[in-house]
Amino acid sequence: MSKFRFFFILSIATVALLTSCGSAPNSSAGSTTTVAKTKADLSGGLNFRMEAWADNWFAAYLDDQLIVEDSVSITTERSFNAEIVEFAADYPLHLNFILKDFKENDTGLEYIGARNQQMGDGGFIMQLSDTSTGQIVAVSNPGWACTVIHTAPLDKSCEGETNPVAGTAPCTFADLGEPDGWKSADFDDSGWTATTAHSAQAVGPKDGYDTITWDPSAQIIWGPDLETDNTILCRVIVSAP
Repeated sequence: MSKFRFFFILSIATVALLTSCGSAPNSSAGSTTTVAKTKADLSGGLNFRMEAWADNWFAAYLDDQLIVEDSVSITTERSFNAEIVEFAADYPLHLNFILKDFKENDTGLEYIGARNQQMGDGGFIMQLSDTSTGQIVAVSNPGWACTVIHTAPLDKSCEGETNPVAGTAPCTFADLGEPDGWKSADFDDSGWTATTAHSAQAVGPKDGYDTITWDPSAQIIWGPDLETDNTILCRVIVSAP
């Protein structure tokens, strides 16, 4: 057998061995999509572009019509990604948002039973632009009307429980559910005062957040408590500039 033929056979065998052991490089390994771009099937005389990032999940509505739902399921731990969606509409825009932080169950905890068992923390930022002018016409800020409808745990010492059980002290919770008709334009949200701006340092946004150039006026919002406020509803009316 020639040296060349022997080397060729040995090379094929080496590649096969590396592949079977998982040592061969995989170009798709570890790749993630951090920005999803979609177009909503809505009608109107003007075109808008919404850019949003959430920890962990959100859904946006025009009145009760869905504009976009986070493309990564709320059941996914560490689901950090941005969404960009274009849609048609007319002023005034009645925008409604459901914001959720990941939790394994009603204890409000994540990584239950692991060393890093903990309360999660949330955060949401959005900006809306008129695509014909490029003008930013709305941003997330404390001027929005928001209310917290799921809070857990009500006692933060639950975080250190060896066997946390939802509804059993100290792992009690409050689940108010969505109010009837809250997406309608005439819904009374005057009592929705939970909207709180949080710093990027406190929230630690990642994976998709840095792919968007945020307007300086856009702020990260959530309920007053980043850790125990798990589900939040928000409303904002955007009038013509």
